[in-house]
Amino acid sequence: MIQRYLVKKNNSSIFIWTFSLLIYLNILLLCEVDVMEKFIKFITNEKFYLPIVYIVVGLILYLVIEKVINRISKGHIGNSGKDKRKDTIINLGRSIFKYLILIFIVLGILKIYGIDTTSIIASLGVFAAVIGLAFQDIIKDLLAGVAILFDNKYAVGDTVSINGFQGTVIEFGLRTTKIKAFTGEVKSIGNSSFSEVINYNLSNCDIFLKLNVAYNTDIDKLEKVLESMREDILKIENVKDYKLLGVDELGDSSIVYAVDITCKAMTNYAIKREVLKMIKKKFDREGINIPYTTVDVNIRK
Repeated sequence: MIQRYLVKKNNSSIFIWTFSLLIYLNILLLCEVDVMEKFIKFITNEKFYLPIVYIVVGLILYLVIEKVINRISKGHIGNSGKDKRKDTIINLGRSIFKYLILIFIVLGILKIYGIDTTSIIASLGVFAAVIGLAFQDIIKDLLAGVAILFDNKYAVGDTVSINGFQGTVIEFGLRTTKIKAFTGEVKSIGNSSFSEVINYNLSNCDIFLKLNVAYNTDIDKLEKVLESMREDILKIENVKDYKLLGVDELGDSSIVYAVDITCKAMTNYAIKREVLKMIKKKFDREGINIPYTTVDVNIRK
């Protein structure tokens, strides 16, 4: 009901405006005034229609670019999930295209009206140079932020080490990066103040366990026991691989056997604790002794 009313209302408005325009034109003709000629001359003047053409072309171009960017964005989310780094790049590209189109439209319209745009561009260049000198540190941070985005050095949620400070990236801007240490401290670092970054999330992590067993331990039995644990260890969340490396060292009081566990980055501490707990229980059941230091105290009377 409401939709029909709105349609009727819109049709009535169009009819009223059209009827009013016809009445106005008839009045002009009846008055035998040369306003009509002036009106036609005005609308056929390039200073009138060319700015409209520029604006329409710019709007169409922006809508086409916007549609392409949205399609890329949807495809990216569908294929690989939400990624803040790529979202930031997409939004940055959208803003750059929008302002470039706007600048070209304004310069084109000014040129139509006889304004020398070359002097304006030169003035903007001088102004940009002055601003660049005054805010060179900020500009360096901005450029470094863009470089970090495109180089994929890190993203929010990654564990990194920058300038000796290790922690998780909690916020990444074009000027600064905020890192939260495992002990709770938050450090804000300018993007241009560092050139090297250690990112612990770009690849898997290896845990090298050195297991001490007594010299009277049968090595073949030890390897069978450790191999029997493979299935249970691979069931642990984020564990990727499990390898027996062999006897690594003959110590003063024990044989050192090395094991390598590959896991997802930054899960190594929890996995190491879990695996050591499993190994201790397994060794106790199989009668494999873990040597430890003992102290004999002799008391003389």
